Amino acid sequence: MRRIKSRPSRAFGALVAAATTASLCVALPAAHSAPLLRTASYEAESAQVVKGKVESNHAGHTGTGFVNFDAVSDAYVEFTVQAEQPGATKLDFRYANGTADNRPLDITVNGTRAADDLSFPATGAWTTWKTASVTTALVAGTNKIRATTSGVDGPNLDSLTVTPQGPADTEKPTAPKNLRKDKEPTTTSVSLAWDAAGDNVKVTGYDVYQHGQLMKQVDGSTLATTVTGLTPETSYDWTVFARDAVPNVSDASNVVTIATLPAPPDGEAPSVPQALHATGKTATSVDLAWTPSTDNVSVTGYDIYRDGAAAGTSATASTTVAGLKADTAYRFKVRAFDAKGNRSAFGPEISVTTTGSQPGGTPDPGTVKTLATGVDVAWGVAFLPDGSGIYTERNTFDVYRLTKSGQKTRLGKVPNSQTTGGEGGLMGVEVSPNFATDHYVYFLHTSSDGNRIARMKLENNALSGYKVLLAGMAKSRYHNGGRLRFGPDGKLYAGMGDAQNDSRAQDKNSLNGKILRINPDGTIPSDNPFGNAVWSIGHRNPQGLDFDSKGRLWQAEFGDNIMDEVNLIQKGGNYGWPNCQGTEGSCSGYIAPKKTWPVSSASPSGLTIINDHVFVATTRGQRVYRLRIDSGSNLVEQKSFFEGTYDRLRTVEVDHDGDIWLTTSTDKDGTAGNDRILLIDIVYSGGARPGPGEFAPTGTAFTDDATGFDE
Repeated sequence: MRRIKSRPSRAFGALVAAATTASLCVALPAAHSAPLLRTASYEAESAQVVKGKVESNHAGHTGTGFVNFDAVSDAYVEFTVQAEQPGATKLDFRYANGTADNRPLDITVNGTRAADDLSFPATGAWTTWKTASVTTALVAGTNKIRATTSGVDGPNLDSLTVTPQGPADTEKPTAPKNLRKDKEPTTTSVSLAWDAAGDNVKVTGYDVYQHGQLMKQVDGSTLATTVTGLTPETSYDWTVFARDAVPNVSDASNVVTIATLPAPPDGEAPSVPQALHATGKTATSVDLAWTPSTDNVSVTGYDIYRDGAAAGTSATASTTVAGLKADTAYRFKVRAFDAKGNRSAFGPEISVTTTGSQPGGTPDPGTVKTLATGVDVAWGVAFLPDGSGIYTERNTFDVYRLTKSGQKTRLGKVPNSQTTGGEGGLMGVEVSPNFATDHYVYFLHTSSDGNRIARMKLENNALSGYKVLLAGMAKSRYHNGGRLRFGPDGKLYAGMGDAQNDSRAQDKNSLNGKILRINPDGTIPSDNPFGNAVWSIGHRNPQGLDFDSKGRLWQAEFGDNIMDEVNLIQKGGNYGWPNCQGTEGSCSGYIAPKKTWPVSSASPSGLTIINDHVFVATTRGQRVYRLRIDSGSNLVEQKSFFEGTYDRLRTVEVDHDGDIWLTTSTDKDGTAGNDRILLIDIVYSGGARPGPGEFAPTGTAFTDDATGFDE
């Protein structure tokens, strides 16, 4: 069976990059300076108008006209406003009201209420224009400001003037203290309280997080809240952050762990699943489906057994069992379970024989073996020229070398590393494309002053010569990104989270909420789109990164509480966060994701590409997705492997032989040394297996914007 690795060889990529760069004449942007705070005006007739019409029959308006609202309570005008940096901003609405009555409007900014029933009193005549004002916070980049009729009619709306109330406030609030249980929990809710945070201006709100997921927001005067919609008999860890109007976000509060109460007694098991059958098979996998079970409350999932032993779980009435051998008969059976752990009897067992071959070019997961145990959150994995792997431990800051025979050698620690009590620490690792001569290994890690990209030399199985290449990325308990990947252009790409301040994602001058791109020595490439290390913007917590056969960058990203996504990254592209999450929110004008999943089914941390098939490792989803990149750059033919088999999955990487290394994060990373590194044999048809280093690129010249080369 042949294994085919799609990533171009490093030597080939370097040659193409050098040849292409030499042949281009590119106009380069000037280096960015600090943005100026300036007033901007927006005409109502150029905004989005819903249930209203543009007119010009009253003198004194600016532009080409004004908006006359329909006489209904939900007519609105929505302005798209660009802010150069976040902060308090005065909004002046120019209007005329020739009636004797006040005609108030509700004002929202990015979906959040900024003014309820803002007064638009009579102006005396339809040709007399006045201003109604409100001061609120805008985020850097795109803002959606909507004025909606709150009565039966509105004024004639002429324009909006936006005036930043500089200078910018850069001081974050103090951390909320004494986070604690408030009321007793219920089966589906937890009540929290905390002491007030302080700020140089004003605390405007608090964000309540459950292990990196934003669960609720309250205003700055609220010091207690109840989070509902939780699962019974489940332990949750809680953290609260304070924010101001900019918003600057505080450090984390203390963590408090509170469990919901058990659900009412339930001794009734689900019905037995019926009609188990195979819907497809390859040399290494079998697709199964069955008639769903029923339950007096609800069916939580299904246990999948292979040859009498547990082989995983499924949340739905179908699954793929992978890791099999060709031309081999396997016995399968399925049972259902509910939230209280009641399990049905097994349905009838069936036997399925795998095939002896499969479609050429399709990488299927074959047999699985354990390379290493006793591992503590193996976050990053990269490979040396001899085929051995290097992996990082996020919480210990240790770096190890691991061979495919399972021999493990500690190489040392990355200096100045620091945890955040959540998702920060020693994260990504990448090996220099020129390792044979320079011996460089690159790391992305958290330090006392934020997140950094650094490099060290690896010689004689020891790391030395620590050097910071890029700093200035804010850190937080969650959302630190962390993945590194060298591109075929010889540049180093990095995923950097928004550090729990979502306004940073749209700020081109911030390195947070971005995909970053630097030269191997840490300098800024001259063809970067914004004159700094930023390559693309509008990201929440990007982690998985890899390149396809055309040299294009694909990226996996944690969503907030709705959906996760996979993106095809473009130079200078804007992917919408925080205005847009996946395909939800105000998504017009942003680059849409190529794939989304509900957060409960994914939380994607790792991404690797084999023969233009994208593999995504998920933590909360506890599975590996595989999708094919089609000719239209879409992700199709999704398959799910190993669901519920190896717990939470952190990193997926293809090695020099075309096999996959898969790391676990078993228990939300709370227990040291309970993780594993797995080796998955990737199997193909189509001839003899090539030796290490014999993989050839399958794409054409690197001419896509995603590589940094112009056509």
